Amino acid sequence: MSLQDKLIAMEDHRSLFEQEIRKLKVPVAKVFLKNGKIVPAVFAKSSEVIGTSDKDAVNAQFPKTVAQTENKILKATGNLEKKITGKRVAVLFSGGPAAGGHNVVVGLKKILGDGNTLFGVKNGPKGLLEGTLFEITDEMVKEIVNTGGFDFLGSDRTKIKTDEQFNAVKETVKKYNLSAIVVIGGDDSNTNAAILAELLYDMGVQVIGVPKTIDGDLQIGSYLPISFGFDTATKIYAELVGNILQDTPSSRKYWHFVKLMGRAASHVALEVALQTRPAITIISEEVKEKNMSLGTLVQSIADVIAKRASKGINHGVVVVPEGLIEFIPEMMKLIAELNEVLAHYEVDLQNMHTMDEKKDFIYKKLPAELAKLMASLPDEFENMLLLDRDSHGNLQVSQIPTERLLIIMVEERLNEMKRHEDEVRHLNMTAEEYARFQKFKFATNSHFFGYEGRCGAPTLFDAAYTLNLGLAAGSLILDGHTGYIVAVTDLQKGGNVLALPLTGLLNIERRHGKDEMVIKKALVETNSPTFLFFASRRAVWAEKDHFTSPGPRQLWGPSAKQLPVSVALNQGYDSLAFDLGEEVQVY
Repeated sequence: MSLQDKLIAMEDHRSLFEQEIRKLKVPVAKVFLKNGKIVPAVFAKSSEVIGTSDKDAVNAQFPKTVAQTENKILKATGNLEKKITGKRVAVLFSGGPAAGGHNVVVGLKKILGDGNTLFGVKNGPKGLLEGTLFEITDEMVKEIVNTGGFDFLGSDRTKIKTDEQFNAVKETVKKYNLSAIVVIGGDDSNTNAAILAELLYDMGVQVIGVPKTIDGDLQIGSYLPISFGFDTATKIYAELVGNILQDTPSSRKYWHFVKLMGRAASHVALEVALQTRPAITIISEEVKEKNMSLGTLVQSIADVIAKRASKGINHGVVVVPEGLIEFIPEMMKLIAELNEVLAHYEVDLQNMHTMDEKKDFIYKKLPAELAKLMASLPDEFENMLLLDRDSHGNLQVSQIPTERLLIIMVEERLNEMKRHEDEVRHLNMTAEEYARFQKFKFATNSHFFGYEGRCGAPTLFDAAYTLNLGLAAGSLILDGHTGYIVAVTDLQKGGNVLALPLTGLLNIERRHGKDEMVIKKALVETNSPTFLFFASRRAVWAEKDHFTSPGPRQLWGPSAKQLPVSVALNQGYDSLAFDLGEEVQVY
């Protein structure tokens, strides 16, 4: 075979790397193994009951599933000895992609075996409404094992919430004679899973959820340490940030501002910081907790940059969470007021021909202090705050280049500090240091890392974690359960497989003008072991270069079995190494 023929043979997901990862052995929890072969597990109700402060209202709204689960956690206790056949199970992806999703499907197919049928739902919840299902075969899953992306099934963000949609789901259930539905998604998707479990209960249809999101904001303390995809995404971002950190002392003249995906929480930014040790990392939850203004935040960044420049260090990296703007209290107020004004005066604004005309009109409708804040922003960001809202009336924050906003405002602040020595008195610079700072040129680059991390080939942890989650979901179906989300704990000592009642995770939140049942997003807690460790080291990282470059994620080699640092710290582990059981050749 010629080299050209070999290259052609590598098309369609057949690169040398992709060919090898399909052969990769993956750790499997002991509860799913018998004589070295993968088998279903059986679950038993524990005495542990979980629920939120809204449990009474939740229990009233979900009487059937609550009566069945009693909101008690299930624990996998051993092999399911009884042979179960005839199950017809549909699986779907919901929301944005996350590495490892394909292995959930592989685990489901493997555990259901030949006596049951697994259907894939094309294009997520929308496909469930439209009934676009197909049967998944062994040959299909052999092609996707250990690979990244959601392309095998596709996904979308349709929310199933109307009577018409519920009826469409029931029609799909009847059309394919489904026994169960597995929803692979984040907090909103698993809220949908809880609703579907109640809705389909009388039809005898089981619904099981699987925790997915690279943002890491679907966590339930020690019961659900992390969602899948987080490890892969943060390792990809950490490699990129580590590369940039290595570049900065090489060129010795650039400050890089890096925005990382994660709108609702800063877990990604915090994890990447722990892996790479940049000079500055902003944590949105801390900004909100300390009631920091935009000006205060800009000053804190400028102080670090000025202090380093006074020591002759004219470079560094600033890590910024994607959703930062919505956590700055004064910006939150401004955005909320703008949302109201834009909604209330939509027709008036549509009849205006220029942006200046619109802004003049809006300034008059805002409280004076918020109008002043908006006017203080660079023109391009003023305009961005007036962008079209999403279907829920919310500002599309991901479209706002927060990293560039900070660059512009920090540069302005640094120039003021150079012109007036009083502005740097709090930094205790010597005359020589101040003279060095005055000569410093603030040269910058900006980056946004988002899609780069969602669909990469899963790390060994995510490959193993998702396979075990799939095995757990399939086992719950064969063992006759509904209304649960699967989880694996004790990640450092063989894995402990759990099922958490979805109704025990629901809270009442005010969304879009009405109360809704939702699974609350897990934000970074500033009293958590992870944040406290970060806070204890960041001043050291700010003073001079202490960065590390973690390199590419590894499936073989010394760092292949490294857990996310934040997970290991928060769970109280004494090592970064994970252990999810015996390594098994899946297919």
